[in-house]
Amino acid sequence: MNPQVVVIGGGISGLSCAYRFWQLGVPVALLEADDHVGGLIGTVEQDGFLFETGPQSFQGTDSLLDLIRELGLEVDLCQADPRAPRYIVRQGRLRELPISPHGMLRSSLLGMGSRWKLATEALRKTKPPTEEESVAQFVRRKFGHEILEYLVSPFVSGVYAGDPEKLSLRAAFPPLDEWERTYGSVLRGAMKSRPAKGAGQARPPLCSFHHGMAMLTQTMAAKLGESVRLGACVESVVGGGRDAGYQIRFTQKGHTETIDARAVVIATPAYTASHLVATLSAPLARTLSGIAYAGMAVVGAGYHAKQVGTVMNGFGVLIPRAEKFRTLGIVWNSSLFPDRSGEGRTTLTSFVGGATDPEIVEKSDEEILAIVQDENARILGITGQPIVSRVWKHPKALPQYNLGHGHNVEVVRETERAIPGLYFVGNYLEGPSIGKCVDTGSQAAESVRAYLRGGITKSA
Repeated sequence: MNPQVVVIGGGISGLSCAYRFWQLGVPVALLEADDHVGGLIGTVEQDGFLFETGPQSFQGTDSLLDLIRELGLEVDLCQADPRAPRYIVRQGRLRELPISPHGMLRSSLLGMGSRWKLATEALRKTKPPTEEESVAQFVRRKFGHEILEYLVSPFVSGVYAGDPEKLSLRAAFPPLDEWERTYGSVLRGAMKSRPAKGAGQARPPLCSFHHGMAMLTQTMAAKLGESVRLGACVESVVGGGRDAGYQIRFTQKGHTETIDARAVVIATPAYTASHLVATLSAPLARTLSGIAYAGMAVVGAGYHAKQVGTVMNGFGVLIPRAEKFRTLGIVWNSSLFPDRSGEGRTTLTSFVGGATDPEIVEKSDEEILAIVQDENARILGITGQPIVSRVWKHPKALPQYNLGHGHNVEVVRETERAIPGLYFVGNYLEGPSIGKCVDTGSQAAESVRAYLRGGITKSA
């Protein structure tokens, strides 16, 4: 193997980067410490049920759908009904979450005071504070505590598994910050930023594959073939500079090897990247080690449909912390993608933990199952035990875009510009969504190719 580039990390970001190198004809080696690619993305089939061990679906952005066509997976793509309702728990009951501003104003989900603040926000002009603001501070200032508690906080838990009191508005939801700074109003900014009629679909469809999310990662890995080295644990990255290149030392099956490469793409989580760059940049290593991660437990359960007292026609339910449940949300997999469980049965996936409940991942699988099954029964009216249930614990599931995170990203980018041939991709940089990870991985490959050709350099 004589690669020009080594990609370290076989999650969706690293895979997308390596796959783009393969398309460009750039010799690449992908080193993944685990025995499978995909990171948190995984699919398990058991007793006729299909479970996802991490992300349950993805938004079908244009670039992601292009990739799926290139991979020949279009025939296996399945899309959820875009009209599928979402629910939220309030006072122990499921309430449908309106998806339009007009629907929100007519809904009794919120009190009159909160609805008035929403209705009149576009008529007011506010100025953000000079200091960085958390999501919670922003929402309280603009809309009040009820909207924070019953709309924003559950959404933040669903996307980042985060704590809105710590999450940076500017880092996690940059459009909201920009709209207020530019227009003085979030709703005015959203309306002015809306695509013109005929400019394409504003909301990408929610997608998966007939045989689960792992079809995407496994197909990319299959295209890469022997370029993928599983169980390859990188111990050090040394070198640096256009002439010197890099030496990547790793162990695989008890043997130690070294690969020379002109460029390295580090696609591991930040806490792993911090160790890999320690000899290259001590300040960057400190910055990466300071990026917080939230733990999460994913619980899949299969039931007979007659066991479930709620008619599950929709995406699922978000559960505010104010409702005193530990479950953050429940995805109704069989409603979104009907081939997940078979006739007369249903599949649910529950999420517990996150930044506001970090202790959950320290519990045993049996304890987590007991908590989730009890809460599922209370929320959805489920009777009896599931036919099958599984728990997947991810102690460091998602990076937290907390206050100061923008500075962390800039330190990474400054180091990239300063050290030729060193690049970073990952969900801690530009956003945690699968579409964003695919885009940034592909873009990094394009930048590396330009570097290898002696074209655009990062120090320019």
